[in-house]
Amino acid sequence: METENKENAPSKKALKKQQKEAEKAAKKAARAAELAAESEAAEGEDYSKGCYGNLPMIQSTEKPDRQLVKIRTLTAAEAGKKVWVRARLHTSRAKGKQCFIVLRQQHFNIQALVAVNERISKAMVRFASNITKESIVDVEGLVSTVPQKIESCTQQDVEIQIEQLFVVSQSEPRLPLQIEDAARKVDEESQGPIVNQDTRLDNRILDLRTATSQAIFRLEGGVVQLFRESLMKRDFVEVHTPKIISAASEGGANVFKVSYFKTSAFLAQSPQLYKQMAICSDFDRVFTIGAVFRAEDSNTHRHLTEFVGLDLEMAFNYHYHEALDVIGAMFCDIFRGLRDRYMTEIDTVNKQFPAEPFKFLDPPLRLNYPEGVKMLRDNGVEMGDEEDLTTPAEKLLGRLVKAKYDTDFFILDKFPMAVRPFYTMPDPDNAKQSNSYDIFMRGEEIMSGAQRIHDPKLLTERALHHEIDLSTIQSYIDSFKYGAAPHAGGGIGLERVTMLYLGLDNIRKVSLFPRDPKRLTP
Repeated sequence: METENKENAPSKKALKKQQKEAEKAAKKAARAAELAAESEAAEGEDYSKGCYGNLPMIQSTEKPDRQLVKIRTLTAAEAGKKVWVRARLHTSRAKGKQCFIVLRQQHFNIQALVAVNERISKAMVRFASNITKESIVDVEGLVSTVPQKIESCTQQDVEIQIEQLFVVSQSEPRLPLQIEDAARKVDEESQGPIVNQDTRLDNRILDLRTATSQAIFRLEGGVVQLFRESLMKRDFVEVHTPKIISAASEGGANVFKVSYFKTSAFLAQSPQLYKQMAICSDFDRVFTIGAVFRAEDSNTHRHLTEFVGLDLEMAFNYHYHEALDVIGAMFCDIFRGLRDRYMTEIDTVNKQFPAEPFKFLDPPLRLNYPEGVKMLRDNGVEMGDEEDLTTPAEKLLGRLVKAKYDTDFFILDKFPMAVRPFYTMPDPDNAKQSNSYDIFMRGEEIMSGAQRIHDPKLLTERALHHEIDLSTIQSYIDSFKYGAAPHAGGGIGLERVTMLYLGLDNIRKVSLFPRDPKRLTP
C-alpha cells in the first residue's frame, strides 16, 4: 500500500513546476489588479455606477413599471422626451470620450450616443464600446434632433443621448456572418464581402435579422392576410385539410412516403381532393392555407419540396369563369393591399434588391392559350398547338405581355386538354381544349386551376383514358356519386407570389427555413 502511494505521489520536479506556475499566476493577477487600479485612477471616480452593466438573467421575477418604446415611433416630434428602448446593438464605434451605437429593432434603427459628461463616466463609455455586436440591450436616453440627417439609419432626424445602458443578453463576440455583410447590395462588393446563399441558410437565425429579411416576411404574412380577407368577404369558409393521406394526391412518383404505424402513408401534394369533398358537402366556397409537399428533385430558383399552399375551391352556377372572376379580383385585392399597406417593407427590400414596381390591371388581363402561342410564334418560338409552355417560353411570354399590355400579371385560359390532369373538365366546344387556366406574375406561373369534373361517369372515363388504376382513386370518384355542384378552383404557392411580387431571384429568400432536395436543416 505504502509503495503504491509513493508511486502515485508527484515527483519533486513536478512539485517545483506547479509552484512556479502558481507564482506566475499570482504575479499576473497582481499586475492585472494594479493595471485596473491605475486605469480607475486615470479615469477618476466612476460616478455612473448603477447606470450601466450586465443585467441578471430575466426569469420573470419582477414587473417593472417601465414602458419600452418602438424605434419606428421615434421622430422629431418626440424630441426632448426620455425613453426606454430594448434593441439589438447593431454596430458601435468608440471615438475619444464618446461611443456611437446603432440600435436595431427588426428593420428600423436609430443612432445613439454615450459621451463623457457630468453624468456619464469614462468607465461607462468604455463599457459601451466593449458590448459585442448583436447583444440585446436596454437603453434609457433623451431623444434629440440632429443637425444633419443620419443617412445610414431609418430614423434620420433624431438620435438617443444615452443616460443608462444595460446588457440584457450578450452575444458571442465571433459571428459566423456579419449582419451588415448579409444586408449589402450585390453591386457593392467593393465595400465589403457579400454573403453567399449557403452561408446565409446555414446561419439563417442571423440572416433573418437583416432589415431585408424582416421586411420580406412581414410582407409575406401580408399576402396570407389579404388572401384570407379577400375570400372571407366573398363568403368563403376557411377549412383545414389532412396532410397525412392514404394515397398520392396527384399520382406520380413525386410524393413523400412515410411510415404510419403498421402501414404506409403519404404527405399531401395538394389539398385538392378535400377541397372538392368540402364542395360536395355543401360548403359552397372554401379555402385552406397550409403546407404542401412535393418530392421533386428540382434544384431551381423556384422549386421547394415543402411550401405554403393558398388553395381555394368554389361552386359556380353556370360557367367556370364565375370562379375565374373571383380569383382575378382576389389577386387584385392582394396586390392593392401590398402596395397600400406594405410600402415601407417594399422600399426596404428594394434597397438591397432593386426591382421594377409590380404592375397589374384591374380587372386582370385574360388571354386564351392560342393567343399566347401566337405571340410566342410571332417572336420565333416553335411550338405545337397542344404543347405545354416551357419555362423559357413562360418568361418570354411574360416579357411580351408586359411590352404590349404594361402588366406583370395575367391569366392564360383554355389550356390544351393533353397537358392537364385527368380530372380537368374538357371544353364542350373544342375537344382539344380544357376549362383550365394558369396565372402568371413576371412571366412565371404562380397558380394552376380548372373546372373539375364533377360527374363520376365522365371522371372514370378520363381516368381510364390516362391509364390510371381506378382502385387508387375510387374514394375520390365516390365523392361525386351523391350529387355534386359544378365547381372550380386552384392552388397558389405563397413563396412564389412573394418572390415575384418583390422581383427577387430565388425562392429561398422568401422561405423562412427552406426545404429543397439538398437542404433539410436548420
